Amino acid sequence: MTTTAPDHLAAAPTAGPLPWRSRAVAATLGGLLLGVLTNLAQGWLPGAWNQIANSGAVWAAAAFAAGALLFRQGPPLRAAIGGAGAELGLVLGYYGYAEFVRGGAGGLLFPLVWLGMALVAGPLFGVAGLWWRSSRDTRRRVAALAAFAGLFGMEGLTYALDLRYAPQAWACLAVFTAIPLLMARTHRERATTLGAAAVCALLAYVLVALPLQAVSA
Repeated sequence: MTTTAPDHLAAAPTAGPLPWRSRAVAATLGGLLLGVLTNLAQGWLPGAWNQIANSGAVWAAAAFAAGALLFRQGPPLRAAIGGAGAELGLVLGYYGYAEFVRGGAGGLLFPLVWLGMALVAGPLFGVAGLWWRSSRDTRRRVAALAAFAGLFGMEGLTYALDLRYAPQAWACLAVFTAIPLLMARTHRERATTLGAAAVCALLAYVLVALPLQAVSA
């Protein structure tokens, strides 16, 4: 004889993962909050350390985290959209807080520059986070981490060569080195990623940091 469990004892249905559009909204809201926090951190951190809160490398980490944590499954296009949302949220949060709470964000030049950067860096580093977390292709994992670490290398070069801020340069160098050593899967991947990250840092310094300095001059 077979029996069926009463309705109140039946197993409850398990909730599936959030729809990708909901995750994209979450990434955007997280970026918005982080943008406000980075603006606040510029007032909290002492001296030249306040520039690190507003660095492109720190901001790109939001897109990388969105791709790795929220879009680790699914097509790269969705990770790209989530990364773009995170970066756009950062820009809007940072400059929105400056405009409406701190009494003005200045002219439109830099908000527009950073919006343009967000639309490029957000998708790239959203996909990089996905590749690092989920790809079985070693080349993709190496490329993802090398690009991510290379941003901190770029920041370190800027602090060392242009701003002459030695402590901040050493801090960025430490992060630049730690990313491949702690996040790559094998010793060979760590060595390959570190070498590729050095190339990425030099390219980013020449193609991104120097033009941004020219714009702000």
